[in-house]
Amino acid sequence: MHHRHILSLLFIAFIPIIVRSQAIDNTLSYKNINSDKYFRLNYENDFFSSTDKYYTQGIHLELVAPWVKQFPISKLLFHPHFSYIRYGIGLEHEGYTPSSISDPHILYGDRPFAGCFFLKTFLIAIDPQKKQRFSTSLNTGVIGQAAGGMEMQTAIHRWLGDITPHGWPNQVHNDAILNYQVDYEKQLLSLGHILSIDADAMARAGTLSDKINAGTTIMFGYFDSPFTTTVATAKNFRIYGYEHAAVNAVAYDATLEGGLFDKTSPYTISPKNITPFVFENRFGFVVVYRRIYLEYFQSLLSNEFTTVNYHVWGGVQIAFGL
Repeated sequence: MHHRHILSLLFIAFIPIIVRSQAIDNTLSYKNINSDKYFRLNYENDFFSSTDKYYTQGIHLELVAPWVKQFPISKLLFHPHFSYIRYGIGLEHEGYTPSSISDPHILYGDRPFAGCFFLKTFLIAIDPQKKQRFSTSLNTGVIGQAAGGMEMQTAIHRWLGDITPHGWPNQVHNDAILNYQVDYEKQLLSLGHILSIDADAMARAGTLSDKINAGTTIMFGYFDSPFTTTVATAKNFRIYGYEHAAVNAVAYDATLEGGLFDKTSPYTISPKNITPFVFENRFGFVVVYRRIYLEYFQSLLSNEFTTVNYHVWGGVQIAFGL
């Protein structure tokens, strides 16, 4: 997407199409759970869109609890001194493949094989008076063979009786993941518990991904406001939908270009072929009953480099209050 079209994004975000960023991110307002103690499982896969390519799978296990504040890495998380702050940790695994996983040869012009595995430490700060949110996250882990992408995809396909992937020996080589991310959200409009519109911005830097983005979110239905610390009590039942759209300015992506330190990967995408502006969109439905949170969503990402197309995938989340 050309930069002069960024203003058009504010209009596009209001169109409820089934079209989010590659890495799983549960800190934004549309993923909000109004509790400082919960466990969440997020699973994303492109079989929800009948494909098996590009961003092919993501798994995230997350725990939010007050004691995480004492976790040593949590001391590195910058935050404004808002009145309410929750802390969490998570384990995340991501897999990326070209458009064909059965061919053992390098598919030039296609996406490289890449696996990522990392620990995510994060916080979410909320200012209910000014209706704003601020989140910080730090990812530490590995990209490459040590992430186990080949083993995980092979095991899943064997279990499903699907084709065996053969191209993983050509994957991006081992390298370190150390990434820092900051998000800010500001509520623009609210109609009680039935409608919320907010704007958001993000900056991410490190060895895995460098980019900034700006977007907007609409939540509609019946929900607890993600910009307050008080929880509605109407029979403990919520049901709502959300639409989030954003545009990314991308400077670097190790899953495409290889790791920052190891330059021996058998195949990567040249920086000159990386698309500098990438559009993402996510649309989902959520049901909350008492302490149980269920979600289904679908996401769309425009082409990340010049010789591939856009990609669509889906996912589910389940969370339990503790």
